[in-house]
Amino acid sequence: MKHTILHDPDQKKCTPNKRAFFQVPHTIRSFIVFSFSVVSLVLLVTVTIMMSTIFNTRTRSMTIEAVQQADAQTVVNIEDYLKSMRSISDTMYYNVIKCKDIAQDDLSDEMELLYSAGNGNLVSIALYKEDGSLIAASPVVTEKENVRVAQQSWFKDALAQAENMHFSMPHVQNLFDDPSYNYKWVISLSRAVEVTENGHSEKGVLLVDMNYESIEHLLDEANNHDSRRYTYLCTENGELIDHPRQNQINAGLVKESNENAAGFTANVTEENFEGEKRFDVISPIAYTGWKLVSVIPDEAMRISFKSTKYLLIMVVSLTAAALLLVTQYIADRISRPIAALNDAIANTEGVKNIPDDIYEDGTDEVKVLGQTLHAYINQIDRLMKAVVQEEEEKRKTELDALQGQINPHFLYNTLDSIVWMIEGEKNKEAVYMVTQLAQLFRISLNRGKTMISLEQELRHAKAYLNIQKVRYKESFEAIYDIEEGVENCIIVKIVIQPILENAIYHGIKESEEQGIIRIHAFRKENDIYITVSDNGYGMSEEECAALLQGDEKPIDSKHGSGVGLINVHRRLKLRFGEQYGLKIDSEPDVGTTVTIHIPAIDASPANLAALESGTYRKENSNDRSKDR
Repeated sequence: MKHTILHDPDQKKCTPNKRAFFQVPHTIRSFIVFSFSVVSLVLLVTVTIMMSTIFNTRTRSMTIEAVQQADAQTVVNIEDYLKSMRSISDTMYYNVIKCKDIAQDDLSDEMELLYSAGNGNLVSIALYKEDGSLIAASPVVTEKENVRVAQQSWFKDALAQAENMHFSMPHVQNLFDDPSYNYKWVISLSRAVEVTENGHSEKGVLLVDMNYESIEHLLDEANNHDSRRYTYLCTENGELIDHPRQNQINAGLVKESNENAAGFTANVTEENFEGEKRFDVISPIAYTGWKLVSVIPDEAMRISFKSTKYLLIMVVSLTAAALLLVTQYIADRISRPIAALNDAIANTEGVKNIPDDIYEDGTDEVKVLGQTLHAYINQIDRLMKAVVQEEEEKRKTELDALQGQINPHFLYNTLDSIVWMIEGEKNKEAVYMVTQLAQLFRISLNRGKTMISLEQELRHAKAYLNIQKVRYKESFEAIYDIEEGVENCIIVKIVIQPILENAIYHGIKESEEQGIIRIHAFRKENDIYITVSDNGYGMSEEECAALLQGDEKPIDSKHGSGVGLINVHRRLKLRFGEQYGLKIDSEPDVGTTVTIHIPAIDASPANLAALESGTYRKENSNDRSKDR
C-alpha cells in the first residue's frame, strides 16, 4: 500500500522527514481493530462485572430466602410445642383448679389424666402453695428433700408477674425423685394461680415440665444439612438455649455472637465476627421472647456461586473470541476499499490532474468519496457560498446548540423507572409515565422549531413534573397559578423545565419536609412574567448572582438534563433582547424564586414564523403593545 501526502501542485513536492522512518504507521485497519478491541474489552469487562454482581446478589438472596423458609417451619413447630404446654396449663387451671377446693377435693385424677394425654412429652405437673409447699403432683412421686421451691427463680417470677406465663431455660428436672435415676432435661412453664382452700382464695403456682428432647430434635433437623450454615436458639438476653457446637462453646474452643444476635432488630443482619463476614437470619419465637438464629457464612454463598462463575467465564471467553473475529472481518471490509482509493489518489500529481476513472468501487461511502474528490474543484465556489450562509445562520445555530444539551440520563432514568413498574406489574403507572414522557418529547421536538406558545411550554413543564413526582414518590407538590390569556403568548421552548430541574435537584431533593414547587404566570403591561418558586434550601445573594454569570456551570448532568440556568438566560436574551431573561431571588433555608421575563407576543402563525427566522420586528406586531 502506498502512502502519499496530498499537496497543492504549485508547491514543491514534500519529502518525508527522516524521523518518519522511526514512526509506527497508523492504518485505518489497525485503528479499527484497535478501537473495536478496546470497546469490546471494556464492554465485556463491564458486562462480566455486572453479571457477576447480579448472580452473586441473586445467589445470596436465594440462599437467605431458603433459610428463612426453613426457619419459619422450625419456628412453627417450636411454637406448636410451646402452645401445647400452654394448653395443658390452661386446662389444669381453668377446668380443674378453679373448680376444686383443695381442702376437700383431690386433684390427682385430673392431673393423671392430663399427664397421660401428654403423649410422652409431659414430664410432670405440680401445684404449690404460696409458701412453696406441694399440693399435688403427677406422676405421683416423692419430692426431693431440702428442695426450697419458694427460693427458685421460676417460682418467684410466677408470683412477681402473676399476669404472665414464664418459660424457663432447659434444665434437669430437680424437684422429684426418680427411682430409675433417669432425670430428664425439661422446659418449665410456671404461672400464678388462685387456689381455694376451705372457701378461702390464696395464691399458688402451677408448674408444667415438658420434655426438652422434642425441641432439641427440631433443632437437630434444622442443622441436618451439608451446608456450612447452622442454627441455634437463644433467649432475648442472648443466653444460649441450644447450639450445635454447645460443648465446644462451653469448653472455650469456639465463640458465638449470641449476645450481639439478641440485640439485632432486623430479620437479616450482616456482621463481621471473629474476622469472618456472615449473615444472621433472626426469627423470634412467640410466647417466650426466644430467638431462632441461623448463621450463614459469606464463604458458603461464594461456594455455591463458583459453578455459575465458571460458566460465566466460559461464555465471556467465547464471546471475546467471536468479537475478535468479527472485528477482523469488519476492519477488512472497511479498510480494503479505502486502501484502494488511497492507491488511486497516490497515482495523481495534483488536483488539476485527477483522471476521470478515479477509483469508485467498494461500498457506497467509498464511491461517494471518490466522486466527491473528483468534483471538489467545482465545489470550492459552492463551499465559499456555504461559508457565507453559515455565518448568516450562526445566530440560529447557537440557539439550537444551547437548546440541544439534553442529557440522556434523564431519559435513561425515566425508562428504567418504567421498566421496574412493568416488572412490578404496575401497568397503570407505567402507562402514565410513558404518556407523560411522550408528551414531553413531542413538545421538545416541535418539528425542529424553537418557538412555541406558553401553553405548550407549560404542558411540557407539567409533563416533566409528573414524571419526576412518580420517580420521587410524590416527595413534592406542584402548584400552578396561570393568569388567563397568557397561554397564547410566544416563548422559547424548554426554558421552564431546566428551572424546575434546578429546583428539584438543588432545592428540595434532599429536604426532609414536603417540597412545594409553584409556577405563576401573569401579564404586566406589555410583558409576561413566569415565576418558579420552591421551598428548598435556598442560597445567598452572592450565589444567586454567580448563577447568571458567564462561568456558571450547568446542572449536574448525572441528575438532570444538563441545560443550565445561564443557557436559558442567554437564549432569552439572544431571542428577545438584552432587557429580558432570568432573575433569581433566594433566601437560605426559605427557598428560591426564579423569574422569567419575556415580551408579550401573540402566538399567531405569522409571529411564530417571524421569530423562528429572526425577522420579527416589534413595530410589525399588532398584538404586543395593546393594553389589556
